[in-house]
Amino acid sequence: MPSIPTNLGNGLRQQRAAQLRAQAEAAQQSSAQTQSPEPSAQQEAEQQYQGAGPVGQGDYVVKQGDCIASIACDVGHFWETIWNDPANEPLREARQNGFVLLPGDRVTIPEKRPKLEPGETEVRHRFVRKGSPEKLVVYFEVNDEPRANEAYVLTIDDRDWEDTTDPDGRVEIPIRPNAKRGKIVFVESGDEYELNLGHLDPITTGSGVQGRLHNLGYYDGPIDGRQSPLLEQAVRSFQEHHNLIVTGALDEAGQELLEQEHGS
Repeated sequence: MPSIPTNLGNGLRQQRAAQLRAQAEAAQQSSAQTQSPEPSAQQEAEQQYQGAGPVGQGDYVVKQGDCIASIACDVGHFWETIWNDPANEPLREARQNGFVLLPGDRVTIPEKRPKLEPGETEVRHRFVRKGSPEKLVVYFEVNDEPRANEAYVLTIDDRDWEDTTDPDGRVEIPIRPNAKRGKIVFVESGDEYELNLGHLDPITTGSGVQGRLHNLGYYDGPIDGRQSPLLEQAVRSFQEHHNLIVTGALDEAGQELLEQEHGS
C-alpha cells in the first residue's frame, strides 16, 4: 500500500484559518445583500464538481473510511487481486488510486480460488500465510517548519507507539490495512490531532478538495462537499501562496498541484 502522507500544522496556519473564516463570513453577508447576474467563482466550482459522483459496477458499495486495502483485508484477498480485476477497470480509470475512494463507489470482489500444494501424507507441513504490510506516513509542521525530533504518543485503534519525529517532521508506522482511526499527542506541547484513516475523498470532488485544504491548514470548515465563501477563500489563499491565477475555484491543474502538495 502506498503511504498515506499528509501535512498538519498549527500556529500561524490556525491564525490564518480564523482570519479566513471571518473574511468568508463577511463575504457571505455581503453576497446575501447583492445579487450578480454573472456566474461567481462559487457557482463555477459547484458546476465543476457536478458529475464527480460514485463509479464502478460491483456488488460491494464503498463506505466512508474504506479503501482497497481495507476491503481486501476484510474479505481475505490481496488488495492487488481486487484492484486489478478486469471488472474493476472503470473504477481504476476514474480513481487512479485505490486508496482514495469515494463513498458509493462499487467494487467487484472476485471469488476466492483454492490453491493446491503437493505434500506427502503422514508428514507435518508448515504453511506461511503471506501478509499485506501497510504503513501510515504523516508529516507535521508548525509555522511552515517541520516538527523535527519531537516526542509523540500515537494510538491507532487499540495499539500505542511512542517515538520521535524525524528531522522532516515525519511519522511512519506499520498499520493494519483496515485501521480506521488514530490520535497523535505531542508530549512537550500537548498538541493533539485526530487521524481519520481512509476518509480522504478523490481530488475531483468538493469534499476531496476540502479535506486536503484542511490538512494543509488553509480551510477550517465542514468536509461536506459544498461550495461556500469559506471554501472559496481557502482556495484563493492556496492559489495566492502558489502564484496561481486567483479565482476561488480550482481547475484541473490546481487540483493536481493541491494533490501533489498534500501527497495523495
